[in-house]
Amino acid sequence: MATHLDLQEQEQLDELKNFWKQYGNLITWVLVLVLGGFAAWNGWNLWQRNQSVKASAMYDELDRAAQAGSAEQAGRVFADLKDRYPRTTYAEQGGLLAAKTQYDKGQADAALGTLAWVAGNAADAEYQAIARLRAAGILLDQKKYDDALKQLDGVTSKDFEALAADRRGDVLMAQGKKDDAKAAYQKAWAGMDPAVGYRHLVEAKLTALGAPPAAEPAKAGAGS
Repeated sequence: MATHLDLQEQEQLDELKNFWKQYGNLITWVLVLVLGGFAAWNGWNLWQRNQSVKASAMYDELDRAAQAGSAEQAGRVFADLKDRYPRTTYAEQGGLLAAKTQYDKGQADAALGTLAWVAGNAADAEYQAIARLRAAGILLDQKKYDDALKQLDGVTSKDFEALAADRRGDVLMAQGKKDDAKAAYQKAWAGMDPAVGYRHLVEAKLTALGAPPAAEPAKAGAGS
């Protein structure tokens, strides 16, 4: 009986050896790839977390500079932030904050440069849109109307289409193109949710142009 079991075990061992001889290298490489991929994934996540933590600390420093009204310091911190951690959301948010601080302190050209970076490098279309809208506002103040309109042409986020149309109306009004401005304001008004308070300002602009929006029909059951 013992001899029979020994023979059976020997056969199984021989089968295992043959199997490993035939497929051992393949299994080893598969394990190496799987474990290597797992290690790389963990390493990437760890790197991303480290990047985010460091970028967050720099953003906090930028925020303190902004609250103190130091445009120079805000600009320097943002320059470091975008150079070291350009792929983080903190860099995008930091650009918008730095640009506001720069503009508030009379550094319009510096603010435009900062906004240009956000518009050209932000991964989020919403941040790009905000940067372009703010840049268009600065260029409007500088009477650089064509440049302002180019910024608005670059707004691709549907969530900001109405605001872009409103700003376009402002630029066209400054150019004396009242009919074109009216069309832009009408587009802005139609694209805004009635619950948005800013819509009343657009309505006031249209009214001043002699084209108040038609009253919207009351919803069924509103008076019941």
